[in-house]
Amino acid sequence: MIGFLQRLPVLVILAAVTALMMMIPAANASVAGHAAIARNFFYAGLLILVFCGLIGIATQANPRPPRSRATLLTMLGVYGILPPLMALPFAESLPDTGFFNAWWEMVSSLTTTGASLYSADLLPMPLHLWRAVVGWMGGLFVLVAAVAILAPLRVGGFEIMSNPYGREEYREALPQSADPRRPVLHLSDPGFDRRGEAPSHRLAQAALQIGPVYAGLTLALWVGLLLMGDPSFLALMRAMGTLSTSGISPVIGPSGAVSGIGGEVLVFLFLIPALSRRFWPGGGELRATDRLSTDPELRMALSLIVLVSLVLFLRHFLGAIEVDADEALSPSGIGAALAALWGGLFSALSYLTTTGWTSVEWAGAQAWSGLSAPGLILAGLAMMGGGIATTAGGVKLLRVYALARHGQREMERIIHPHSVSGGGRIARRLRREGAYLAFIFFMLFAISIALVVTLVSIHAIEFETATILSIAALTNAGPLAGAIPLTPVFEGTAGIASAPWEGWSGLPDFTKAVLAAAMVLGRIETLAVLALMSPEFWRR
Repeated sequence: MIGFLQRLPVLVILAAVTALMMMIPAANASVAGHAAIARNFFYAGLLILVFCGLIGIATQANPRPPRSRATLLTMLGVYGILPPLMALPFAESLPDTGFFNAWWEMVSSLTTTGASLYSADLLPMPLHLWRAVVGWMGGLFVLVAAVAILAPLRVGGFEIMSNPYGREEYREALPQSADPRRPVLHLSDPGFDRRGEAPSHRLAQAALQIGPVYAGLTLALWVGLLLMGDPSFLALMRAMGTLSTSGISPVIGPSGAVSGIGGEVLVFLFLIPALSRRFWPGGGELRATDRLSTDPELRMALSLIVLVSLVLFLRHFLGAIEVDADEALSPSGIGAALAALWGGLFSALSYLTTTGWTSVEWAGAQAWSGLSAPGLILAGLAMMGGGIATTAGGVKLLRVYALARHGQREMERIIHPHSVSGGGRIARRLRREGAYLAFIFFMLFAISIALVVTLVSIHAIEFETATILSIAALTNAGPLAGAIPLTPVFEGTAGIASAPWEGWSGLPDFTKAVLAAAMVLGRIETLAVLALMSPEFWRR
């Protein structure tokens, strides 16, 4: 049986897993009294399982040897083939929405973007659960694919830490620095050379390592939110949306309104794994340092979060809002100040990890800062993104760190032209080859934003609205469109359950298609897509 599964195409296995996951909302709908929705999910899952079985039997007669180019095509096929399958029961449960809108919703969920066309209060709870399950599976797939697919191809951020100029560092060591430490195993080690191995086998191994940790953290956060007072369904949705950084919520407004700041503290802690791959199994090759306190991604994230929070907090005292001194020093004034500070901290981390949760105190933080458009700061955080090879989107913190260290080194050379920098082999690599590749990716990311904005602006959509929608799609931070006031565009409809204008509902079909492609591009990353277009990639 194991040999049979290993010979199956990866997409067939993932489609079968998707069909099995459809039984979760089917069971929930049956218990909640939504018999029609339960039948839709059960029959759709059963139909997909039958087709997967038939395709699996047909492929056993003529098995194909594994090829290196099939791995990246598998990742692209996941976002091209699975969303239509996931949209089948969703479209049947909302007959007036149309299959195209259901497909768009599933693309948004699977890429962990979390943008929705539907109002939370009009969508049945089983459909909310299916959106969260799809987003949760999308987050798990990103973690697994980073090790099993992107690492052997040296893309997706792994190129930053790969060996420069083909140097075999595991055999030919670099000179010891002034601060020697234990050598770190790199992707140039033969243990990471898995190009000839079947993609299904690599994915299965990575899933067995990451899956239990991913599910365990989700369960722990669910239980913690239950203890904080959240209803069971809301706590489950928040737990899955946090670990996958999809930001999918079944309620309008801040999802932490019930549990309050206590629940947000828990979510805050469980968002930290989206800042660095070192918190997940299989991320040892991306560790720039052995110690947690000196991790460059975590230090960069801490600096950004503290800086944004202090800017929002201290601007109140710089003359943005005139407040009586006695009122500001009163107990109520101190409480409002601390609440505004927490609102800035939580929202900064949430958007840095491209989750998109907004704190229950975010409105107070906005009023406290006195800024007319503080949401633009959140857009900047979303563009920077979280850790390499995590569920977060954006440019990624390690690339930003490499560019920052390169700039620092260039300034040092201006002052001391003959200076020699230390920091170890990985630090030198980040300042040189890593910064070069990071700059290339940053330029490609900027070109992608310009291209998407141009395509979105074909219709009568204002430039500011098109820019925010494009950034939200490419960074996989869908709730960003709801955090910044945008101009409505009512040219389309997603049915009776359509949401009021929050950046996505009412867009033309062409614009939705462009933004869906941008979500997939942001999830796979531009370098991987360019690798697919290379003639050498398709050469036998």
